[in-house]
Amino acid sequence: MSHLQNLLLDSLLGTRHVDSAALIRLQDQSLCVSSPGFNLMPCDILKLVNDFARNPLGTRREGLYFKEKDYTCVRADDYSLYAKNVNSGVIVVKTHLYLVVSTYTKGMYPSVCVEATEKLGDYLRRKRS
Repeated sequence: MSHLQNLLLDSLLGTRHVDSAALIRLQDQSLCVSSPGFNLMPCDILKLVNDFARNPLGTRREGLYFKEKDYTCVRADDYSLYAKNVNSGVIVVKTHLYLVVSTYTKGMYPSVCVEATEKLGDYLRRKRS
């Protein structure tokens, strides 16, 4: 397992309030690492990169369609996107090289998912990742 994979599993899934997570490489819009069973299709990756990384205000107004679900956007700025639907949510944090993507489901605390994802994003920014 790679260093990034371990970092993802320990810092995010280790909280027990992150259902799945991934790192998307911005340069080539590709999946770098993901948690077991979290399969992101190229269209999901492209949607996140185009809708959030390039147009956060549009995503804030229109919401997010991700992994065949519609989400209401509750925050979207240059660095973070928080979106939710009835039973789940998506948190996306942008660094220099990656999008950190985390999801949570019913019974998990969204605030813990947000905090863990933002902390990993801060760590990667300090590392210039």
